[in-house]
Amino acid sequence: MQFILNGVQKEYNGDPEISLLKYLRNVEGIISPKDGCAPQAACGSCTVELNKKSVLSCVIPMKKVADGVVVTTEGIEQYIQRTIVNAFVQKGGVQCGFCTPGIVMQAKVLIDSNPIPSRSEIEKALTPNLCRCTGYKKIVDSIEYAAEAIRNKREIPKPKNEASVGGSHPKYNSDKLALGHSPFVADIKFPGMLFGVLKFSDHPRAKIISIDIHKAEIIPGVIKIFTASDIPGERFSGLIVPDWPLMIQAGEETRYIGDVLAGVVAKTEEIAREAVNEIKVNYEILKPISDPETSLQENSPKIHPKGNLLSKSYINRGNVKHAFEEAAFISSGTYYTQMIEHGYLETECSIARTTETGVEVLSQGQGVYEDQKQIAKILNLPLEQVRVILVPNGGGFGGKEDLTVQGHAALFSYTLKKPVKVSLNRDESIRMHPKRHPMKMNYSIGCNKEGKLTVLKADILGDTGAYASVGAKVLERAAGHATGPYHIPNVDIMSKAVYTNNLPCGAMRGFGVNQVTFAIESCIDDLCEQGGFDRWQFRYDNALKEGDMNSTGQIMNRGSGVRQTLIAMKEIFDGAKYAGIACGIKNTGIGNGMLDEGKVKIEIVSPTKVILHHGWTEMGQGVNTMAIQFLCHETNIDPSIVEVQVDTLAKATAGMTTASRATSIIGNSISNACKKLKEDLLSKSLDQLVGNVYSGEWVCNWTTKPGADVEEIITHYSYSYATQVVVLNDEGEIDTVYAAHDAGKIINPVLFEGQIEGSIHMGLGYAISEELELENCIPKSTKLRKCGILRAKETPNIIVKGIEVPDPHGPYGVKGVGEIGLVPTAAAVANAFYQYDGTRYFKLPIKQRKKIK
Repeated sequence: MQFILNGVQKEYNGDPEISLLKYLRNVEGIISPKDGCAPQAACGSCTVELNKKSVLSCVIPMKKVADGVVVTTEGIEQYIQRTIVNAFVQKGGVQCGFCTPGIVMQAKVLIDSNPIPSRSEIEKALTPNLCRCTGYKKIVDSIEYAAEAIRNKREIPKPKNEASVGGSHPKYNSDKLALGHSPFVADIKFPGMLFGVLKFSDHPRAKIISIDIHKAEIIPGVIKIFTASDIPGERFSGLIVPDWPLMIQAGEETRYIGDVLAGVVAKTEEIAREAVNEIKVNYEILKPISDPETSLQENSPKIHPKGNLLSKSYINRGNVKHAFEEAAFISSGTYYTQMIEHGYLETECSIARTTETGVEVLSQGQGVYEDQKQIAKILNLPLEQVRVILVPNGGGFGGKEDLTVQGHAALFSYTLKKPVKVSLNRDESIRMHPKRHPMKMNYSIGCNKEGKLTVLKADILGDTGAYASVGAKVLERAAGHATGPYHIPNVDIMSKAVYTNNLPCGAMRGFGVNQVTFAIESCIDDLCEQGGFDRWQFRYDNALKEGDMNSTGQIMNRGSGVRQTLIAMKEIFDGAKYAGIACGIKNTGIGNGMLDEGKVKIEIVSPTKVILHHGWTEMGQGVNTMAIQFLCHETNIDPSIVEVQVDTLAKATAGMTTASRATSIIGNSISNACKKLKEDLLSKSLDQLVGNVYSGEWVCNWTTKPGADVEEIITHYSYSYATQVVVLNDEGEIDTVYAAHDAGKIINPVLFEGQIEGSIHMGLGYAISEELELENCIPKSTKLRKCGILRAKETPNIIVKGIEVPDPHGPYGVKGVGEIGLVPTAAAVANAFYQYDGTRYFKLPIKQRKKIK
């Protein structure tokens, strides 16, 4: 068969059933179409043009390409390509970039057929394409801007550098990301590379009697089948509690359906998958524990040797019993939130290859130095013999904190002395990685007759699933934010993380705070109705200000901006017929007595090249862009010569990219590193500084452990704040989400807005549509389409207002913004629906009210 690809005549005589996506990536080496869900046809990352129509190449067999014309981003006419890319970069339509090439192709086809598309037409055209980062608004802005320029045959110039604090500097590498030319791990190949595929448990709880690999290992092309006995070092790993085995061995019990029993390494991924299907496991099937309350019963089987209670966090302050007796109004309720899937579009993948001294691992994880520690223990190697290089990932949101396939890739490669790629397809990704904690929250809060909050009692139960992950910290964070951004003098809070045989739950954007915010903000609206209080004024009167105490007992000294966010929303709230309001608070930094620290190194390579080394993960949020802006603001170095690298070889250490802390820590670290560099630049040029390396670090070691006997409780070094108002139309549909967010100092306005818009999109899904439902500890579906992620045409208007109340510990006053964006969203949605239909909602998602204009 013959066809035209990007203007070149091609002949194909291979398998007619192979997908166009596989042909493009594996035969032609074109990496711009991405595989986010193949063959589910749910994400649109693989979109290409076929015969002037946009198609999902993962489900187009090559036989349908015969005599056709295929165009990828590489084949777009140069002016059109340049215009679309510059529009996306200027308008902020690129975040992680994994979905962007598919969206660029969708935009190109749309503009070809409809030169003057309306916003609603653009949103409709994007229906096949998911974006988990942006909330779509800046993507629509980008397409609209490009269409207008193309229609008028006008150039959109390459966006100018604004690499100072407060400038909308173009996102680092965004032009390459937009076209799909900045490789993700799955796009990288090495000569002689082999492919690994994992064999997962068929049952959430079962004893492994035997694992028969005979039929699998004789399949031609199979190199080796690995089981637990092949691990030379420690089999169990974990970010906090090392309870998660790389592989389960015969004689042990499985704890969930994502447990790995074996791994096949073969010459191709197809052969490895065929062999995995031939591995026969003999099980003694046991009844799984699916409910945390059942799990805590005395007669429940122990999922782990120490029992089924992972952790408990307790806060008690004041006289709660007396305060309830004295309260004029009390609101009580049991609130439930659901398990949800992160939905990042890039699934898990890692490549490892051996070196003269050890192993080198390409990771998309959220902490390369944590990966390095865990892999070194698995292989029984000294830390310095394990090198981990970050490849910026296609979305994380907390879901790439835990080790998934990096350990397997390292083991396979180190044993075979060959490069090995291990990747998960979408079904496997949903099966394996941790999710957002479902929680049950018994809440009671009281206020006096003047509308001042006086007391709160909360009992929070979180299902942490099969393994610890960071579940203890998530439930600790839920307790620490249980009073919201309000001063409540008397509190009694118990928060427990409990093991079950469900999918593990760990870090996800918001980290336990979204859940408790839904509960307390619903209770506050109820109190307002009982006492006849104005909902805005009640929140303003109780909002944290200097000298007030938060949930943990920490005194707010400087930097609390919740009242300013309320003021920014007052006119909108007062003017709306049906409006829900909710406020949020979110920590910056891990705190709770743990170190928050990071190092940077600024290497002057040549007069035209400066390498900035750090340890944080770029996953769309823009940490690399922030780093360049901090550096260039301090030194006036040209941003175009700065390259960012994250590689354990540099020893620019950092912890997990979590807790909205990367921007503040990296900013402080760069500021410290630049002190000597600025001094040298006063008397020398860059070419005279070639070979110099300038180091800087910032450490917060002054937070206090929960329950510690200390003079002053300091739970976190910083907090960010927000108020959101959700406005419904006369039909009860969500029309607009208004969001005022205190960022301390907005470093990059376009990226700031993009982070908040993307967070709100995620929060809306949390409120009305997203849920990963399990039945007997097994997902009812592992299809991305079934996860309930909102499409562009389903996302309402979003208007963001930035507030700047400087934080004393942030560089230039910066606070974290990566998570706060969705903390109040679900609560504001639920409260808006109540204003329309008079129903108080106690459970998420509110699927019966999934209405968006």
